[in-house]
Amino acid sequence: MPGFVLRPPVLRRDSIPVVTDPADAARRPELGVLSAMAHGETEQGATIAGAVLPAIQGLDDERARFYYDLLYNSLNEAARRALEAMMKGYEYQSDFAKKYVAQGRDEGRVEEAARALLTVLRARGIAVPDAARERILAQKDPERLERWLEKAATAAALTEVLDQPS
Repeated sequence: MPGFVLRPPVLRRDSIPVVTDPADAARRPELGVLSAMAHGETEQGATIAGAVLPAIQGLDDERARFYYDLLYNSLNEAARRALEAMMKGYEYQSDFAKKYVAQGRDEGRVEEAARALLTVLRARGIAVPDAARERILAQKDPERLERWLEKAATAAALTEVLDQPS
């Protein structure tokens, strides 16, 4: 159509109400979640979360899981801590989030195991050259790191730990 110009309506943050009343959130949970998305990073984030959380709990499981993730990810750190305290340890609900949170935890455990191995070697007075240190820190197999850590407890040399010929 000649001359047609599409002008989509745009919601600005200030046009979305701050939902802090649990009764309002229960009547319109989607508006409560939208309020958290728009205002969750502000000082009112924890108050909004406190109002929206009970409303979400009354929804069907699939929608509730989705809304929990939206709510949690929309909050600032202080509000997240407050929400976690209300929920007694938040656990992501969506499969996507669970996958990547678990992956992050696994990576953290592997990194901790590598650092523990280096600490044991240092405490036992076993020198670790830079190349070996890099190999240890780059290792992603938790079982191998555990084997190395067990060997480090009794080994006399680094070659006994890393299964390297001298």
